Amino acid sequence: MTSHAGAIDRLYRRILSVMGRGRVTTSNDTGSVQTLQLSMGPFEIHDATPRLAEFGFTSRPPLQSDAVVAFLNGDRSNGVVIATAHQPSRPTGLQEGEVMVYDLWGKSVYFTESGGIVIDAKNTDVTVNNAATVTINASSGVTMNTPLLKVTGDIESGGNVSDSVRSMAADRVLYNEHGHPASGVTTPPEPTQ
Repeated sequence: MTSHAGAIDRLYRRILSVMGRGRVTTSNDTGSVQTLQLSMGPFEIHDATPRLAEFGFTSRPPLQSDAVVAFLNGDRSNGVVIATAHQPSRPTGLQEGEVMVYDLWGKSVYFTESGGIVIDAKNTDVTVNNAATVTINASSGVTMNTPLLKVTGDIESGGNVSDSVRSMAADRVLYNEHGHPASGVTTPPEPTQ
């Protein structure tokens, strides 16, 4: 009977050890798998614990981020980080169903319920690299609020180009109607047949 009680006690302790929560104390993002050092309490430190993330998404959690760790078979020497969160930098106030991708410095891509997709670059550059063609399909317009627009190549338009005064088509009509009286110019004689 005692052996059964000991086995049940060991099983119970393993079940309790399957999951844990800790804080990130260091991280290594140089290999094919990111690893974290975790403090799980005053006497439990785990080095080089692999961190899993969904395919196509990657991040490096700041120090002191919360981490949820799963320990295979309750073995505290065989853990894997399955979730991280950094409470001080997490945006709040999202509506149900909204999504935001964000970083420690406040830059974000915000998928709002009614305001469209909002990108906040926090006064940093936004760069698109290695695109053969960038196409914007907008149903009503594209607005650029900027003091300067630079283009390093040609500009083509399938429609009219206008400024606050008039269009280039109106300028073309003015140019074509414009003429100067010529003095001292004679008309050449008509050729004879």
